[in-house]
Amino acid sequence: MNNPERERVASFGPPEDGLLDASPWYLWGPYLSERAWGTVREDYSGGGTAWEAFPHDHARSRAYRWSEDGLGGICDAQQRLCFGFALWNGQDPILKERIFGLTGNEGNHGEDAKEYWWYLDAVPSHAWLRWRYHYPQRAFPYERLVAENRTRSRQEPEFELLDTGVFDDDRYWIVEADYAKADPTDVRIRVRLTNAGPEAATIHVLPTVWYRNTWSWEAGAPKPRLAHVDVAGGSGIGIEHENLGPLVLQAAPAPDGTLPAQLYCENETNTQRLFGSPPATAYPKDGINDHIVHGAGTVNPAQEGTKAAFWYRLTVPPGETVELSLRLAPDAGPDAFGPAFEEVLTQRRDEADTFYAALTPPGTSAEDGMIMRQGFAGMIWGKQFYHYDVGRWLSGDPAQPPPPPGRRLGRNAGWRHLDASDIMSMPDPWEYPWFAAWDSAFHAVALAHLDPAFAKYQLILLCREWFQHPNGAIPAYEWAFDDLNPPVQAWAALQVFQIDGRRDIAFLTRVFSKLVLNFTWWVNREDAEGNNLFEGGFLGLDNIGPIDRSHLPAGFSLEQSDATAWMAFYCINLLEMAYELARHNPALDDLAVKFMEHFGLISEAMHGKDLWDDNDGFYYDVLRGADGSAVPLRVRSMVGIIPLFSTKVLHEEDFQRVRRRCKSLAEIPEEHVLTRPDGERFVGVGVAAQGRVRRVLTHLFDEDSFLSPYGLRALSRWHAQNPFSVELPGYTASVGYEPAESSTGMFGGNSNWRGPLWVPLNYLVLRTLEDYHSHLGESMKIEYPTGSGQLRTAGEIAEDLRQRMLSLYRRGPDGRRPAHGWVRPLQEDPRWRDNLLFYEYFHADNGAGLGASHQTGWTGLLAELVARPTSRRPERLEARS
Repeated sequence: MNNPERERVASFGPPEDGLLDASPWYLWGPYLSERAWGTVREDYSGGGTAWEAFPHDHARSRAYRWSEDGLGGICDAQQRLCFGFALWNGQDPILKERIFGLTGNEGNHGEDAKEYWWYLDAVPSHAWLRWRYHYPQRAFPYERLVAENRTRSRQEPEFELLDTGVFDDDRYWIVEADYAKADPTDVRIRVRLTNAGPEAATIHVLPTVWYRNTWSWEAGAPKPRLAHVDVAGGSGIGIEHENLGPLVLQAAPAPDGTLPAQLYCENETNTQRLFGSPPATAYPKDGINDHIVHGAGTVNPAQEGTKAAFWYRLTVPPGETVELSLRLAPDAGPDAFGPAFEEVLTQRRDEADTFYAALTPPGTSAEDGMIMRQGFAGMIWGKQFYHYDVGRWLSGDPAQPPPPPGRRLGRNAGWRHLDASDIMSMPDPWEYPWFAAWDSAFHAVALAHLDPAFAKYQLILLCREWFQHPNGAIPAYEWAFDDLNPPVQAWAALQVFQIDGRRDIAFLTRVFSKLVLNFTWWVNREDAEGNNLFEGGFLGLDNIGPIDRSHLPAGFSLEQSDATAWMAFYCINLLEMAYELARHNPALDDLAVKFMEHFGLISEAMHGKDLWDDNDGFYYDVLRGADGSAVPLRVRSMVGIIPLFSTKVLHEEDFQRVRRRCKSLAEIPEEHVLTRPDGERFVGVGVAAQGRVRRVLTHLFDEDSFLSPYGLRALSRWHAQNPFSVELPGYTASVGYEPAESSTGMFGGNSNWRGPLWVPLNYLVLRTLEDYHSHLGESMKIEYPTGSGQLRTAGEIAEDLRQRMLSLYRRGPDGRRPAHGWVRPLQEDPRWRDNLLFYEYFHADNGAGLGASHQTGWTGLLAELVARPTSRRPERLEARS
């Protein structure tokens, strides 16, 4: 089958220094965030109060320093030129130019977008994109959303936009934007606006183009221009930029045949409104807003500037739809909106159908196919421009006042080398318009099905010299680069290598060399006692334990089951990479031996210390006093499950070949040897012996403990009746089962690991079980669920977990999708119910989606579970003799 989209991305290798080194089709993409205000990069305060330093109220009036935001927009790969939509219903106090939400200090459960929009479709070259937004016809209740949520406790649900009544009687607009590229530099844009309400209504639509402000921070920096140009058959905005060349944004007439007006201002801060200082221009960033909403003379009558918009005023009867057409291209012509315009849109949509049909395994239901396609679409829309020069951010810009002196020693002060201007896969284009290291690794696994080159680019990027610290550390996330995320990059690289057909040895070599540096950093920095038990602290699991693991009581250290197991997991995946590479380069044999020996040391440490509780059959963190006393933190959480991931099943012959070269690795205990009915013997190389694995699995597969109808809980429901507490100097620390949002703010409002279901750890359990099954088959059977009396293979259990996880988004017998909770429009209304929101995590007992509503990042692994329903593990590893 001809698959043009696959051909666009398959013929290019991984980029060296930017996406355009891979393919010109990446020039224009959905790289524009839905939010750039309230982020670390825009925080120039003395105290590091990012959420307050640049609030939403400033966003329309203040030029951004590092990146832009917009509504359903696109930009070029360096975000020099941006395009997006502004809307006005005639009632709002401001134009709707970006998504609104609450910051971490405003929401009773942390940051939270308070709008409804969806990423419905996308292909990796961005030759086809579809975005949808529901915009109220009543005044948007900005102040009420903030005030109501501030009064709610952590025990209460969030107050959402639908709760305000603003959508009552269906008084809202459905806005759908389709983007289709005729070629890499010719973008056709169609906007459909449907009046869902019972009466005729008027909407102002402003397709807007603007330059990211690159000229206000450095004296003498060139300033590009936008200006009116005459074009036949439409209205044109001329675009002149030294790097992008001449372009024209052309707008077709409105449905009544009238041409839209053109409005111009500057992408410059309105210093008078925000700071009471003299204005730098009479036509600041919010000039178009003030002109439309208040009739102010704040647009340039000369029709030139650095921000411009077409102004359509449309009155639409109830239930009807109108269309607008635009084109961004190097030239304009009288036939820009003729039959060829529609042909490009139709062709690209059909090619997207072909692309996803090829990705969909035979026998996949239409429901699962939709889950996969929208999940992958969200991941593609999650590609974001990320710009952050930490040295410049700390010291300030030459043309601006210097930052407060204290910031030079504050957040990220040790990362002056980090200088990013890249396209990155973000966890969420609104709540997290910044990367997180372990999120990115999971994203890469899913993205490898769509665009292996981009997936590899993401894994290599964090290891490049402008990201990875000279000491080998990989930055965790923007809020604190010094924090630690679980080291899952080696595992992800192997998964991407495998999905891509196990061919790209150059990629594997490149990422392996940098990860060896990072592994050494972990060993040197996070094993304080040199006993192969790792600390790590936070490790991305937030408040899963009773104490803040990054700020321990005085005189105590913490030996972490998860940190130690993650390092074993890291080690064994580097071992597998070394095996693979040694086939092509025998000089790497020594590294295979090195990681086998180091894995043996970590395994021995976990086996012999206090992390394992033989009475409970579970792994726990241990708080170690200065006198050597041990206080086990007996919390049955994912902390104790992670040791299961650090397991590889090797053929006994392969294992013995390597063991003979390892001076410190003893003969393998018989309990690690697994024999199939045909007599073939395997060795389970892991930090947990087979007996311990089975005991942990007994907890994991207990429906009164970890196993829920939708996957595996992060915390055992056993703690609902058996909360854990421990007495520490000066206070009592405790943990109880919380299936939804957490009641503690230990790590801020988004700390929610004390019970809910998270996709990435479920995914790792599932793939680990598949690994067991691929080697052991029928010879390994486990009672599942615990207490049922049913013995099932690891493969059968993995498949059941896959079905449970996908059931979050499947419509059940009652017609409901569990992930959409009890939100009536999302469950019942045909205009809402098949538009999927991919949440950050899920209620452990009823499956309702919680947290960030557009976290297609690692929740996008659900799409991967449709695309790769059964394990396709590497063939048996052949160790070199």
